[in-house]
Amino acid sequence: MKKAVIVTIGDEILIGQVIDSNSAFIASELNKAGIQVYKIISIHDSREEIYKTLDEMIPAADVIIFTGGLGPTSDDITKPALAEYFNSDLVLHPEAMELLMAFLKKRNLELNDLNRNQALIPNKCNIIPNYSGTAMGMWFRNGGKNIISLPGVPFEMKEMVTNFIVPQLVSEYHLHAIIHKTIITSGLPESVMAVKIADWEKKLPGYIKLAYLPSPGILRLRLSTVSNGNSMVNEQLNTQVEYLKEIIGQVIVGFDNDTIESVVGKLLNLNSSSLSLAESCTGGNIARMVTSVPGSSIYFKGGIVAYSNEVKQGILKVQKQVLKDSGAVSEQTVTQMAEGCRLLFQTDYAVSVSGIAGPDGGTEEKPVGTVWIAATSNRATIARKFNFGDNRERNIHRASVAALNLLRLFILGMENEINIK
Repeated sequence: MKKAVIVTIGDEILIGQVIDSNSAFIASELNKAGIQVYKIISIHDSREEIYKTLDEMIPAADVIIFTGGLGPTSDDITKPALAEYFNSDLVLHPEAMELLMAFLKKRNLELNDLNRNQALIPNKCNIIPNYSGTAMGMWFRNGGKNIISLPGVPFEMKEMVTNFIVPQLVSEYHLHAIIHKTIITSGLPESVMAVKIADWEKKLPGYIKLAYLPSPGILRLRLSTVSNGNSMVNEQLNTQVEYLKEIIGQVIVGFDNDTIESVVGKLLNLNSSSLSLAESCTGGNIARMVTSVPGSSIYFKGGIVAYSNEVKQGILKVQKQVLKDSGAVSEQTVTQMAEGCRLLFQTDYAVSVSGIAGPDGGTEEKPVGTVWIAATSNRATIARKFNFGDNRERNIHRASVAALNLLRLFILGMENEINIK
C-alpha cells in the first residue's frame, strides 16, 4: 500500500489560532482512495523547516502533501522554498496567468505586482489549477515520489484534492479503494458494546477490520476492507451489517455520515410531526443541533431555555410545590417541563432536559453529571435519569445527544426495550 504524509505549514496552526481541518479532509480522501496516511505534521513557515521535512519524508513516503504558505505576501515562502529545493526557476506560467486573470475579472479586481506573482511557478513542477483562488497548486515528481503543494484555504484545497489530485494518484498507482461502512450507535458505552458483539467480531472475515470510534454520547463502529473489484467484498460488508443489526438493532442510530439530529429530523418528517424543546442545563445546545439540519424549520417549532426556576414555573407551568419538594433536577420537574412545552408550542413531541452540568452544584444525592430527560407526546410521557460525569462541556454534549436519542426511541416506540446509558 502506498504511504502518504500530510504537512500543514503556518504559525497560526502551531499557536492554536487556526484548527487544522485540512489534514482531516485530505487524510479521509486519500484513505478512501487506498493510500495510507501514516504521518500528519505541522511546521513553521520557514525554508529550514520545509527543507528538513522534505529530507526526512521523501525517503519514507510515496506522497507528500503540503498545505499553506502559498499566498502573495512576504510571509508565504512555501513556493520559493520548494523551487529552491528542487533546483527550479520561478517563471511566468501561461495557464496560471490565464486562470489568475479570469479569477480577478470575475471579481472586478485589478492585476498588480503582488497578485501577478501568483502566476510565477517553478519550472520543474506541474501546476494544479485553482478555479476558486489565486494560488495554484504545484506537483513535483522526484525519484518516483509525488510532492504536492496546495493552498491552505480549505474550499480551494478541497476542490483540488477531489477533482485533480486523488483521480491522478488513483490512475498513477492503479489503486484499489478502501471501503468503509460506519455504524453509528448511541446508548451503549464502548466496553459494554465490545462484550455484546464479541462473538460477531470473532466471526468477521479476515479481510474486514473493525474499529471502535468513541465520542461523547456516540460510538461508531467502522468496518473497513479493500475493494478488489469483486462485488462479493461489498456484499459481505453489507451482510455483516445485517448480522450486527440483529444483535444491537435498537442502539443503531444510523450509518456513515448520519448524525443523531439528522436521523431524528428524518423520523419527524416521515411522520409529519413537530417538535419543541425545553432546555435547562444544555442551554439551547439541543436546539442548536436540531437547527443545524437543513430543512429543520419544517418540524422544529421552537424552544425555551428555562434556566431559572422562575422561567420553569412562569412559562412551562412547572408547579412550585414540585420544584420545592423534588428540585429542578428530578423526574417530576422534567415531566412537567416537557408537557408544558408541548402545550405551549402545540407540537406533536416535546423534549425537556434538566441537570447539574458542573463543575459546582452537585450534592451527595445528585452529584455533578446527574441529568433528567423527558419526552412527551399525546401517547405518553417518559423520563429517564442519566449520570454523565464531572466535565461541564462533555455533560452538556452528552445530555444533548441522550435527549435526541431518547426522542428517537420514543418516536419508534422502543424507549422501554433497552437500558439507555
